[in-house]
Amino acid sequence: MRNMDTLLMSLQAIRTNKLRSSLTLVGIVLGVASIIAVMTGISVIQGTMEKEMSVLGAQTFQVQKWPSGFSTDEERRKAMRRPPMTLDDAQAIRDHVDSVDIVGSEIWSFGFKAEYRGEETNDTLSIVGGTPEYPQNNTHFVGHGRNISQMDVHAGRKVVVIGFAIAQQLYPFVDPIGREIRLDGRKYKVIGVFDEKKSAFGSQYDNYVLMPVSTFLNTYGITDNDGFQRSVNITVHARTPEIIDDAIEETRAVLRRVRGVKHGEEDNFEYFNSESTIREFNQMTAGVKIGAFVIGIIALLVAGIGIMNIMLVSVTERTKEIGIRKSLGAKPRNILRQFLLEAIVLCNLGGIIGVMIGFGIGNMMVKMGMSSTFEAVVPLEWAIIGLLFCTAVGVIFGMLPAIKAARLNPIDALRYE
Repeated sequence: MRNMDTLLMSLQAIRTNKLRSSLTLVGIVLGVASIIAVMTGISVIQGTMEKEMSVLGAQTFQVQKWPSGFSTDEERRKAMRRPPMTLDDAQAIRDHVDSVDIVGSEIWSFGFKAEYRGEETNDTLSIVGGTPEYPQNNTHFVGHGRNISQMDVHAGRKVVVIGFAIAQQLYPFVDPIGREIRLDGRKYKVIGVFDEKKSAFGSQYDNYVLMPVSTFLNTYGITDNDGFQRSVNITVHARTPEIIDDAIEETRAVLRRVRGVKHGEEDNFEYFNSESTIREFNQMTAGVKIGAFVIGIIALLVAGIGIMNIMLVSVTERTKEIGIRKSLGAKPRNILRQFLLEAIVLCNLGGIIGVMIGFGIGNMMVKMGMSSTFEAVVPLEWAIIGLLFCTAVGVIFGMLPAIKAARLNPIDALRYE
């Protein structure tokens, strides 16, 4: 019997027993859909996070007192005991690291409100006191007006570059350049507006104000509200992407020397770039992926047991049919192949349906639960993995019913009522 004939007979048997086939499909659909939904959701978040965390670009890394966002409480407590990073540290990098060409300084503070002629924002704005290197090192450029200059920093001028969302809210019908803005109750002159830079986690990239670092320190002082000295975030741009690792090592060596770190002691600062941040995030999500995969496999195994039981019932119901086929010359391997193929086709039909449902649920849950600006993702590699597992489940759990059918004695089968 040709393979095509066997396949057609398997499909005919599935179509003839719609209720039994549907019940068999349910377990497979649920198992595959659960895996694909979780993996799709993680892929959506992961792709967005990687895009968000690529803000530093391929040639830039950051040095700061505090660890990156993916840190433990113990790491944060250890960082509290470190001396703050300073503007002198940034200057030391400029003076002594030959593999870098742009070094910027940033001091951040949060929870402010901006006003213009009676219109005001929410008190969720961030203020960053920075240097002229800020736009290039953070890949967030000034789209209208100009950037802060070195002269602005030297003179401590009360000028600001505002985020796109702030400009849209406070100056919807007028050009904000040259106009006054009241920030935290103080007057500043708007000299530029950043390009729009949307984020899946809100308007964080469009909802802040850049002012000269000297102006920030003159206004808010070197210590924060809790009496701790403010720490500077230093952004460092390597001359080429190929030497970024060398630039990091040279910067470490210079900072260890100027900050008095002795041989054998840990660094009293942190450094990271987009690649290391993305790698750290992927390591965090690896456990979730493994957990989801294990749960999905368990669901598929349970579904496989259900398939085996239903196929055994099918063999019993079709005993006479098997006897007739054997009496007409069908060999045991033909019977085995037909029932095995039925199980595989059923599993893969359920797998295809589960993949489509999983894609939809995964994307929908992320968009509804977090933000509609997340880009939809279809992780095809997980769809292929899911279907391969469906095939394996069909083979493993369809084998026993297929062997039982193939071993039936044709005479006893013909007598079966």
